[in-house]
Amino acid sequence: MNKETEWADVVRLAARGDGVTSDGRFLPGLVPGDRVAADGAISRGPHHATPPCRHFGSCGGCQMQHVSDAAYAGFVEDRILWALNGVGLKPAGLLPVAMSPPRSRRRASFRAVRSGKSVQIGFNSEGSHSLVDLAECHIVTPAIFALLAPLRSLLAPFLGARTAIGITLAESDSGIDMLLANVAADSLSAIERLSEFAETAKLARLSVEGPGGVETIVERATPTLRMGGATVSVPPAAFLQASREGEAALVAAVRAIVGPARSVADLFSGLGTFALPLSQSASVLAADAAGPALASLAAAARQSGRRIETQHRDLFRKPLTAAELQPFAALVFDPPRAGASAQSAEIARSSVAAVAAVSCNPATFARDAEKLVAGGYQLGRIWPVAQFRWSTHVELVAEFTR
Repeated sequence: MNKETEWADVVRLAARGDGVTSDGRFLPGLVPGDRVAADGAISRGPHHATPPCRHFGSCGGCQMQHVSDAAYAGFVEDRILWALNGVGLKPAGLLPVAMSPPRSRRRASFRAVRSGKSVQIGFNSEGSHSLVDLAECHIVTPAIFALLAPLRSLLAPFLGARTAIGITLAESDSGIDMLLANVAADSLSAIERLSEFAETAKLARLSVEGPGGVETIVERATPTLRMGGATVSVPPAAFLQASREGEAALVAAVRAIVGPARSVADLFSGLGTFALPLSQSASVLAADAAGPALASLAAAARQSGRRIETQHRDLFRKPLTAAELQPFAALVFDPPRAGASAQSAEIARSSVAAVAAVSCNPATFARDAEKLVAGGYQLGRIWPVAQFRWSTHVELVAEFTR
């Protein structure tokens, strides 16, 4: 038999990061350019990288450290194009992938469990509830990772043999905001222990989340972020973009689409990632169901003299109608992973000239894009963004015009 026929080439990466061979097999750990022999032998190609982290392969925090940056960018592009192809759409242009660097993720959620006399903190194993105790991490910022060791000591008294504690860390401009879930801060000794830790670790804020909601134990400095030349306070558990580099890429793309528009609607606005930069040259309506985030945005607008009107509204159940969108020259919408089916249907019926669609899920984006195009919009350029480095999580900004 000819030796060439004994090998199958890996031609692409599937949605979960598996290598897909030319004969249709899905093989984990392989990348485009690798080859697989009939007996299972593997010949690695030029895009097979050496994972930098000792936990790769067991930790669920990263799936693609074995993929070169070039192949990873190709994966991000393919995820978007496959989704659009499924609904018969093709963008007018695909810009280069904006990829966040290692150790740049400024928010992350960990889990803490007891193992004998020790406390383990880390991410779950891929597809499992077992925990990988992190000795290193190449995705979160150094300031966040540095807290994991002292947290093991802090949480020991709060952990039983069969309990787990959720840890959410977010690095704001004024320090780290920590939220602990399933920690009982119901005694003076517990509150003192948490307060002392916050002081020693120089946290901006430490809060706990229980059946009654979120309670702030200590706030040494209000967590803040600088957005579009304005400073916004960050409420506990508020959403913020995963990396500063990723946020900058998203904002730049949105600004390119909105252009000189003087009146803009920002739907699913959150803290004002887009509303605040756009308000430097336009009046903005910011709508969202997240009340605390919207209140922080309104306060930031007042303090900076920005023309931002906020509207507390559930855009899934009560989307802005086509008539309500009529006054705006441009529109931005940035829904969660579920997409914005109801809102995109109203946008499709509107006359807004320019629409910037921000998405963290190519599949639901394609569904919403299909509605817009059916309503008369043209799909223009797409800006792919990979701020969750080495993961299968893909984000994008897309341009729609009438």
